[in-house]
Parts: sequence; C-alpha cells; structure tokens
Amino acid sequence: MIDGHVRQTLFDDMDKEGLKRLGNSCVVVIGCGAVGTVVANSLVRAGVGKVRIIDRDFIEHHNLQQHTLFDEDDIKKQLPKAVAAERHLKKMNSSTEVEGVVANVNYTNIEGFVNGADLILDGVDNIETRLLINDVSLKHRIPWIYGEAVAARGMTINIIPGQTACFQCVFANPFTYGTGYTTDNVGVIGPAPYFVGSFESAEAMKILVDAGKINQEHIVIDVWKGTFYRLKIKSRNSCPACQGKYEFLEGKFGMKVASLCGQNAVQVINPRMERVSLEYLATRLKPKGQVFYNEFMLRFAVNSHEMVVFPDGRAIVKNTADESFALGLYNTYIGG
Repeated sequence: MIDGHVRQTLFDDMDKEGLKRLGNSCVVVIGCGAVGTVVANSLVRAGVGKVRIIDRDFIEHHNLQQHTLFDEDDIKKQLPKAVAAERHLKKMNSSTEVEGVVANVNYTNIEGFVNGADLILDGVDNIETRLLINDVSLKHRIPWIYGEAVAARGMTINIIPGQTACFQCVFANPFTYGTGYTTDNVGVIGPAPYFVGSFESAEAMKILVDAGKINQEHIVIDVWKGTFYRLKIKSRNSCPACQGKYEFLEGKFGMKVASLCGQNAVQVINPRMERVSLEYLATRLKPKGQVFYNEFMLRFAVNSHEMVVFPDGRAIVKNTADESFALGLYNTYIGG
C-alpha cells in the first residue's frame, strides 16, 4: 500500500503513520452524483481502507457532464450509480474495500448504513437528506462534511460533533434555504462540483489522520467569478439537533414523494412495500406498455412518461415535476 502512495507520504502532514490511519478508516459517501463521484474517486485513490457508497439513482446521459466516474457503457448496461461506482473504483485501488449500495437513504436505514463509519461525506442534492445526515452524525458522534454545488458556486462545511456548529445551526430555517437557487433553474457547470468534491476530500483526509488543522468555517467559492470566501459560523443555543432532538431521524419529516433536482422527475417511496419481484412486475406490466428489466431496475414506458422501479418498491417517474401526477401513475401501475 505504501509503495503505491509514496509521494503522498512525502507530504509533511501525511507520513507513513497517516497513511496507515487512512488504511484503517471507513467512510460513507451518501449520494454519488457530481460531488459524490469526485469524493469517492479521491478517497479510494488516497488509500482509505473502506468506502461505502450509497445512491438511489441510475445513470443517464446528462450525468456525464459532471459525474466523473461514469461513461456511456454504464448507461448502455442500465447500471445504478452505486453499482457502476463500485465496479470502477475497485479497478483503481485493490487495497480499498469498496461497497456500492443501491438505496434511498431515509430515517429507517441511515443508522445501519453509517454503522462503523469514521466519517460521512455529503454527495446528495436535497436539504431533507442533509438534515437527516446531521441528526445521525450528532447522535452517533460521527463527523460529516457538507458539500453542495449550484451554477458556478460551491460551498462546504465540516461538522464535528461537540466541536463545531452543526448543519441546523448554520441553516436555522432549512426549508427556506436555497428554494429559489437550484440546478433546476440555474444549472451547474463541471468545475463547481470538482472544487467542492476536492475540498471535501482534502478535509476528509485531515479528519481521518487527525491533522489538527480542520477548517471550521463555511467555505464559498464562485469558480466563474474567481471569488473565495471564508464565512464565520457559530453554534446556535436554540438548535434542536444540538439539544438531542433528532426530528428528522425520528421520521417526523419523512417525505414519500419528492421532486428530483434538475431531472424533471419525481421519486415515489411506498413504505408498505419492502420488496418487489421485478420479473413478476414486468409480466404484469407488459400488456400495458414497453418494459425492460434487469437485476437492478425495471423501466416501464407508458404514453409520454417512463417509470423506473427498484427492487425495494421505490420508483422514479420521469418527464414530470408534478408530485400528485407521479403518485397517481405509481398507484395505477405499481400499487398503492
């Protein structure tokens, strides 16, 4: 392992002992999109011992602009992002244990996913999941790094339980934050997630090797304008999460239907359906429209809409941002 990372060990703050600590570490990357692919790629190459990647989505052509791990062959094979990421990353560093998990992270499963983790890394695209990550981080005293990229702007914060402000401290009214500034209406250019993912990776390495130089500010950069800001943040006495009230982890704000950022698609989760046979579903749907399925997902096209169904009963309804309409399609063809 050291032979393959000899130049890394020459860096003053990363000696052989630091490399050993990386090799004994486990990180969980939640979300394998534009930011998540950069993070996963960097940490596997750096020699982190175990990298678990959790993502609910599959790869499409528009992802290739920013998702650094994927290529057109992955799309032809109809691979979920987590599966494709695992396959590519295993070829980069055989000494790292890479685990790809196809799942929607929610309050019922996140504690199992982060069990044994030394660090959680943010690669998601929505505020609800970040608040859930924040809750599980504080409850189990696992550090996590927030990272987001929109348009040409990127931002990141280290959250260390007991040492720094938490995510809910910084964004006191989280559901009003960023509601008018998303990739749906302003897009994103590749260098922004590259920056965020690279910065997250560097901070992750510092945390894992206990470098003692952890950033405790809100970093904001605009790669188009060339501006860089370090914003002071502080804990908030009225923060419910810091007081041990883990409302998102307790499922009080669990969402069953949600629009997917920048995709003109809606995700539907059926809490009553734990497992579905894709083979059986394909047989049932075949008379009603075009059907394709493999071990990872089923695609069903009807009229101008397409549904992608996963083995856990979760579905993504494409070509609509109307959550009520998407739920109606789900109930009609998959089952309520």
